[in-house]
Formats: sequence, C-alpha cells, structure tokens
Amino acid sequence: MTPTTTQTRHPWRATARTILAALVGALSLVPTVAATTGLDTVPAVAQLIVVAGAITRILAIPGVDLWLRRFLPWLSSAPGNDVQPGI
Repeated sequence: MTPTTTQTRHPWRATARTILAALVGALSLVPTVAATTGLDTVPAVAQLIVVAGAITRILAIPGVDLWLRRFLPWLSSAPGNDVQPGI
C-alpha cells in the first residue's frame, strides 16, 4: 500500500493550518488599515499572501510540527499517534 500524505489522511488539519496562516496575514494589515483610509488593494493582497506563505512555511518545519503535536495537537499536521520514529 502506498503511503498517503497527511493532508489526504487529515484534510481538516490542513484546512485549519491554512486558515490560521491567512488570519495571521490578515491581522498584519490592521495597522495599515488604521493609518490609511485609501489603501490600494495590490499591496494589501501582496502582504496577505507573503505573511500567509511565511506562516505556512514555518508550520511545515519538522521541529515546529513536533512542538505543535505536543502543545497544539489540533493544529499539527497529524495526530500524535501518527508520529514516525526518527522524525
């Protein structure tokens, strides 16, 4: 049997992680929105994409995922019982 990715086995976890990354990206816009009334949409969208991408990349680091499995298991890539030895 071919192993499947954690996104396939636990799609709601991948969704939760993506939503978290997008929310953090959106929150980074709050000071800009507060300081500017006529915000151009291109910089706002670019900022959202960059911050969400950075958060997603950080969540993909094995050490971060192990920390998430221990302290925030609902946000890890897989449940704690899916931890493979040596990872």
